[in-house]
Amino acid sequence: MSELLAPAGNMDALKAAVSNGCDAIYLGMQRFGARAYSSNFDLESLKEAISYCHLRNVKVYVTMNTIVFQDEIQDMKEQVKLLNETGVDGVIVQDLAVFNEIVDHYMDLEAHCSTQMGIDDLEGTLFFKELGAKRVVLSREVPIEKVKEIRRKSSVPIEVFIHGALCVSYSGNCLMSGLIGYRSGNRGRCVGSCRKLYDCIDTSTNTSLGKSYILSMKDLNTIKHIDDLKGIDSLKIEGRMKEPEYVSNVVSIYRKALDGQEVDINNLNKTFNRTYTKGYMFHEDKKNITNILRPNNYGYEIGYISNYIKGKYEITLHSPLNQNDIIRIDHKNEDINLSVIKLYDEKNQLINKSNDICYIKIKEKCSIGDKVYKTKDIQYYNSLKEIKEFKRFDLDIKVYAYPQSNLIIEANGLNVQYIYQSEEILESAQNNPTGQEQIVKQFSKLKETVFQLGHVEFEGYNVFIPVKLLNQARREIVNGLYELKLKSKDRRVKEEIKKEKISFPEKKPYLTASVMNSDQYEACKEAGIETIYYQNVIRRNQNEYKEKEGELLIGGYGGIYKYKDTNPFISDYSLNVVNSASIYQLHALKAKRVTLSYEMNEKQIKDCIQAYYNENDGYPSLEMIVYGRAPLMFTNYCPLKKLNQCGNCKKKQYELKDEYGSFPIVSHEDCTTTLLNGKILNLLDEMNHIEHVEAFRLNFTIESKEETIKILQIAKEKLAGSNRSVFNQNTDTRGHFNKEIA
Repeated sequence: MSELLAPAGNMDALKAAVSNGCDAIYLGMQRFGARAYSSNFDLESLKEAISYCHLRNVKVYVTMNTIVFQDEIQDMKEQVKLLNETGVDGVIVQDLAVFNEIVDHYMDLEAHCSTQMGIDDLEGTLFFKELGAKRVVLSREVPIEKVKEIRRKSSVPIEVFIHGALCVSYSGNCLMSGLIGYRSGNRGRCVGSCRKLYDCIDTSTNTSLGKSYILSMKDLNTIKHIDDLKGIDSLKIEGRMKEPEYVSNVVSIYRKALDGQEVDINNLNKTFNRTYTKGYMFHEDKKNITNILRPNNYGYEIGYISNYIKGKYEITLHSPLNQNDIIRIDHKNEDINLSVIKLYDEKNQLINKSNDICYIKIKEKCSIGDKVYKTKDIQYYNSLKEIKEFKRFDLDIKVYAYPQSNLIIEANGLNVQYIYQSEEILESAQNNPTGQEQIVKQFSKLKETVFQLGHVEFEGYNVFIPVKLLNQARREIVNGLYELKLKSKDRRVKEEIKKEKISFPEKKPYLTASVMNSDQYEACKEAGIETIYYQNVIRRNQNEYKEKEGELLIGGYGGIYKYKDTNPFISDYSLNVVNSASIYQLHALKAKRVTLSYEMNEKQIKDCIQAYYNENDGYPSLEMIVYGRAPLMFTNYCPLKKLNQCGNCKKKQYELKDEYGSFPIVSHEDCTTTLLNGKILNLLDEMNHIEHVEAFRLNFTIESKEETIKILQIAKEKLAGSNRSVFNQNTDTRGHFNKEIA
C-alpha cells in the first residue's frame, strides 16, 4: 500500500492530518528546514508530535533539506543526534553533509533524498542507493511512467508529490530569490519571485507582450489519477505553510480515494488553490501548467453580478452562498475580496443562505457580468476543524481475579504487552460477584485513548473487584502500553569510521570558461583558455546520458553516477556545495574539481577551505564562477509558449522585466528554459584576493563574440595582477560575495 504523507507546519495541522488518515507526517524544526517561515517545531513540540503519531502508527519525517554553511555544521550534527534520540523515523535532506552525517552514524534513522537534490532519473536514484539512501523524493517533473520504471529498476522506495504548490524551477536549482532578494530558496526562505508580476519584452523590437504572472504555476492535483499512483511507496501532499483546515480537507479526500471510497473531488476547490494542473507527472501541456492571471487563492466560481438595485449588487448563483463566507469578485482582472457579513433576499430581508439570487452591499464598484468566486466556505471550514481518531487499535485483555489474590491483567495492544498487577488483595463477593460483563463495561471506556476494546477473557470465581480498581487498572494499562510502544524502536549508533584524507597540491590560479555557442567557444580558444565547457556539459536535470570522451562538467548526481568511472569530471555549481564535507564527498567520488555555490560569501568560502585543510592536512581542488549572468532558474516550462511565441526563440530574444531589473530568457533545443540574471556577476577585481581556489570560471551566456573577447582580455589582465577596477556599478553585481544570504 502507498503511504499517504501529509504536511504539518504546526501541531494543529499535524493532528488534522492524522485525524483524517495520513500514514506519515513531515515537519520542520526551527533550523535547516526548507520552510523557514512556517511555525515549525521546537524540541518539546517535536517530542509531543512523535508521541502522538507513533501511538497511532503514523511515521514522522523531519525536513533538514537546506544547504548548510560551514559555521552551522556542528549545530547540524547536534540536531541530527537529537532527532535520532527522540525517535524520528527519517530525515529529508538536500546537503551531502547532512546526508552523510545520518548514513555514517545512525542505523535506525533513515536518510531521504529531498526533491531539492534534483533527482529525476534512474542514475541519480542508484547513486544515492549506493551511498545509503532509504528513499528518494523524485523531481516533480518526472512522468509517471518513468517514476514506475525508476522504482522497478532501482528497488529504492520512491516518493512523489501528488497535491499542492509547484515550483516553476526544478527544486534546488532556483537561485532567483537568493540572488535578487538575498533570501535563498535553498535556505528555506524563498520570497516567491515566481509569484510576481512580470512584463515580457521582445528585445529584438523592444515591444511588450504584456504584463502577467508568467512564472506562477497552478497547484498540483492528481486525484483523478489515484489508481495510477497506487503502488508508489509514498504520496506526498505539499503544504507546511497551509492552515490545518487545508490539511484536513486534502488528506481526507486522498485517503478516501486511496481506500476506494466514493469522494467528491470538487471539495478540493473549497480550500486554497491557484486552480489546478495534473502536473508534468501526468503530461500536462506546458502551456496549461501556469495561471498567469493571479498567483493567489483562486477559489471556485459560484455565480456572477447580474444587477444593481437600491445600493446593493444582485448575484445570480449556481452554487450556495452562506453568511460569513468569503468571496472574490473578478472586476476587470482586479480582485475585490470581502466577507459576506450581511446577505439579503429579493424582499430586502436578511438571510443566512441563498441558492439562487441574493443581494449584498459592496463599497467597491463592480460591473454587470463580473464573476463571483467563493474563497472560503465557512460551513465547510467549520466541518474540517473536528479532530477525531481516524483508527482505533484493539486492546485485548485477559483478567485473572480470585479472592485473596492480586488482580492480574495481561494486556496486548499496539504490538506490545503490559502485565498489570494490583497492590491490593481482592475479596470474596458477598452478594454479586464481578463477572466478565462488568469488566467489559469498565474497559470499554477508552474514548480518550487510541484503543477500542477487543478480545476479553475472564478467569475468576466469586470475587469482588471494585469499580474504582478496574478504572485504575484501565488507566495504568493504557499508559503502560503507550510507554512500551514509544520505547519499542531501536536507536542504534554506528561506530566511527576513519576516512582517508584527500588533498591536492596547490596550483597557480587559471581561467576556465563555460559557453553557449560556437562564437564564444572560438573566442575562448583563441584567447588560450585550456578548459572550455561547451559540448562536454552534463546538466543537472533532463539528461540522456550519451557516451562522452574527455573531461566533463557535471551538474547532477545522475551524471556523476554515469560518468565517474569513465571520465574525469568537475562538479558544477548546481550541486549547491557550501561546506567542506560536501567537497570531500565529491572528491571521494573522483571529482577533479568542485565548483562552489553561487550562494557563498567571502567569509564562508574562507571558512570552508580552512575547515577542509584542517580535516585533510591539505587543500581541496576548487573552481569558482567569477563572471557572468547567473542562471536564476532552470525550468521545464516555457513562458514563450504560454505567450504564443513558440518557435520564435530561434530568431528573437526575450526577457522578463519587473521594477528591479530585467531577466533574459534562454530557450534550449528541448524547450526547457533558463532564466538569467540581468545583472552580471563580476568578481574579477576580487580574484587575486581569493586564496586556495584553483580555477576561476567565466560564464558566457548571451555575450557576442566581441564582448566575449573583451571580457577574456580583462580577466587575463586581472589574473596577471592588474589593479585597474573593472566593476561597473550600473551593470554588475558582486552577488553574495560581500553579503550574507538569509
